[in-house]
Amino acid sequence: MKTSSAAILSEIGPFPGVSQIGGVAYDGAHIWIAAGDRLCAIDPGSGAILRALDVPAHAGTAFDGTHLYQIVGEAIHKIDPATGRVVASVPTPEGGASGMAWAEGRLWVGQHRARKIHQIDPESGAILRTLQSNRFVTGVTWVEGELWHGTWEIDESELRRVAPETGEVLEALRMPAGVSVSGLESDGADQFFCGGGRSGKVRVVRRPQRQSSGA
Repeated sequence: MKTSSAAILSEIGPFPGVSQIGGVAYDGAHIWIAAGDRLCAIDPGSGAILRALDVPAHAGTAFDGTHLYQIVGEAIHKIDPATGRVVASVPTPEGGASGMAWAEGRLWVGQHRARKIHQIDPESGAILRTLQSNRFVTGVTWVEGELWHGTWEIDESELRRVAPETGEVLEALRMPAGVSVSGLESDGADQFFCGGGRSGKVRVVRRPQRQSSGA
């Protein structure tokens, strides 16, 4: 496993009225943060809250290109981002859930204290695959075929790239001491957006680039 220090490029926030950040998602233009009693759309440049949906939002958040998904207790709500209306709901894996990501028609759902990541069917909630971690799992994201998740344990956090078939840890980025990772999302390219829990901030972290295996 390759281990290095995370390169924090910038911090966004804190935001008015937001005391804690849970899940984080990105729709290609806005960062969505789970802020307890609402989902907020943030301008990544200015840090301004552009919109807020009045829906419960304490844990993981994901975006499938059209709808937002939000973990609410023991359910995952599918939400119309234009109206905030819940259009469908499926149960979380037994034992609750923390982070969440969308990839190739499936949801990947982290379980914090169970130290697991489940691939689930977004229509039924059925578990299709389970990966085991040796650390508490917070945010989950996919980017260019890579599965990453956040950890947060005893005031220590990492971003980890794991094999989606086995859960083997392939790479870890250590966050500075005392800097937590609650939600995790990729911008689809070379940056991660990391929810900062009780700090009320989103930290932008550089994504390591894979070295080409070609000559």
